[in-house]
Amino acid sequence: MGSAFVGASVPAQAAATPAPAAAETKITLLGTSDIHGRFMPWDYALDGPNPNGSLTQLFTMIKEIRKENPNTVLLDAGDSIQDNSAELFNDQPESPMMVAMNEMGYDAWAFGNHEFNFGLDILDKISSQYKGPVLAGNIYKENGERFLPAYTIVERDGIKIGVIGMDTPMISDFEKGTDHLDGLVVKNPVEETKKAVKELEGKVDVMIGLMHMGIENENGIPGTGVADIANAVPELTAIFAGHMHKLVKKEEINGVLITEPDKYGTHLSRIDLSFEKKEGKVVLKSKEATAVPVKGADGTPAVSDPGLEAKLQPFHEFARADANIVVAELKGMNMVEKNEIEGIPTVQIQETPLSDFFHEVMLYYSKADVVAHQIDNDKAKLDIGPIKKKDIAYNYQYAGGEITVYKLTGKDLKDYMEWAVGYFNTTRPGDVTVSFDSKRRASKYSTNDFFGNVKYEIDLSKPYGSRITNLRKMDETPIKPEDVLKLGMNAYRMEALQAKGGALEGRKFEQLWSSKAESAFGETQGTIRNRAIAYLKEVKKGVYEPTVQNNWKIIGVDTTTPERADVVALINAGILSVPKTEDGKYTNIASINIKDAVTKEEIAELSAKAKVDASKFANVKTKGEFYHLLNEAVKTAAPAPAAAAVPQK
Repeated sequence: MGSAFVGASVPAQAAATPAPAAAETKITLLGTSDIHGRFMPWDYALDGPNPNGSLTQLFTMIKEIRKENPNTVLLDAGDSIQDNSAELFNDQPESPMMVAMNEMGYDAWAFGNHEFNFGLDILDKISSQYKGPVLAGNIYKENGERFLPAYTIVERDGIKIGVIGMDTPMISDFEKGTDHLDGLVVKNPVEETKKAVKELEGKVDVMIGLMHMGIENENGIPGTGVADIANAVPELTAIFAGHMHKLVKKEEINGVLITEPDKYGTHLSRIDLSFEKKEGKVVLKSKEATAVPVKGADGTPAVSDPGLEAKLQPFHEFARADANIVVAELKGMNMVEKNEIEGIPTVQIQETPLSDFFHEVMLYYSKADVVAHQIDNDKAKLDIGPIKKKDIAYNYQYAGGEITVYKLTGKDLKDYMEWAVGYFNTTRPGDVTVSFDSKRRASKYSTNDFFGNVKYEIDLSKPYGSRITNLRKMDETPIKPEDVLKLGMNAYRMEALQAKGGALEGRKFEQLWSSKAESAFGETQGTIRNRAIAYLKEVKKGVYEPTVQNNWKIIGVDTTTPERADVVALINAGILSVPKTEDGKYTNIASINIKDAVTKEEIAELSAKAKVDASKFANVKTKGEFYHLLNEAVKTAAPAPAAAAVPQK
């Protein structure tokens, strides 16, 4: 299997420096963070290769750097054991993340918030497999003792490095409603870092922070970002940050160097320190930071280390087998119709049995009045036949997505819905395709939310904020602004809506239930993915036949004009293009209009593509007229189908 992961050579590292003078010692510190279960370059939920980042690829890079400088220290800033099917190994004898980290020779691991997702028993079981020191200096037992050490001392070539580990204090919020922090007290990491520094004074030559926190404060709460630590604790030489899934090559705050390696093993943070001995004392002479990508400038990924890969092979096979378990049989109809127009995903512009299915699952478990979710995958597809676990993951790609129920009003619901349909552009007379707002289209997650157990129309001829029309319950009862409703949705989306600039900014809603609560299905089984699998197996007894709800549709775009058929034919023939973002990453960011004036340039360009004489269209005024005549010319020029060959006697 090794060959499946092997790219070309390792991306270029910083060039090896000439051997220093005897008095100078160079120490290289390497930091990873937010690996989230990516032990090999494979997406286990989807069961397909993912060479964007993994421990096996990072190991190849780390080995090269260790060759360059044997005085190398390897650290991890947390969020290792959750995601990418790492949870499958919670009840197995060994975790592949621990096997890999031991093999790679990590010198310390600071816990992240996701380490606590499964409760303290699982955390103890997994972390006890790791052979190095584990740190979490701002977490205490109720009796006043530290839960884990705040620091460890690593020595290289006579230089003593104090590594101070802290976790985001936001874990208290993240684990609210669970027993995952029972018996623990989470304290302020700024104050706890100061305390650790005092304890290390005189024992080390340099102090480094290993913090599962981003640079900025989270949700504006003081003491939740490493900028606050750097400003309060200038004794730190540098900080490895994490948690925020951001790439920070190098930033300096109050003289403290900060670097963060993004997420999912895509980068390796690197800090180079140079020391010299003066009058018997070790003095820091220089410090530098950067982040090294797994993918080189030409897009070639780092090779996956074959030795580590071989060691991890049993875990790889176990996770792949799990992804391929058949959970049900789909009968009756495919879940997503084929795209009518190439480049305009059906799943984003109309109700599909797939979106209805996820709503059915959410409604069944949450008992909410209304539910909302979104589908990240434009290529979502589930055809009649066996449904495997990986099919659910492929079609609902947000691994952590759950169902949380909030109490709100009809007005709140409508405001949220209006924000959701801001995903689309407003149509003009003559628009024959639905298109997407370019900013929303390019956002980190899809923000095109669908709503279940209500009926509504989306009128795209209306401006942003007034597009939801005829909002009603499934029995046709109108939903009034003052109605009180239970809405089931993903908590991450709700937090974004309530945050500054969000559609529900500043509004507070009572939380009634969460699928991830211990009293419900817990952190792992409470995800929408796992509820969908359980629903198919336990409720539908392994057979699913979709029922189309016909509960929403887009209006305000001309789909009946004859020229629309010409537009569809020309796009699908590769002659006319659906507008894309400049970088080509995102499709369908503007509607195609048939009433606009056509330019000579467009006539020339499309005629050339269609291999038709442009002079035929010299007097054409509108795009619609041009598209119609061009399509007719293409059809006329197409060779007649060959007659079937007569078999020889």
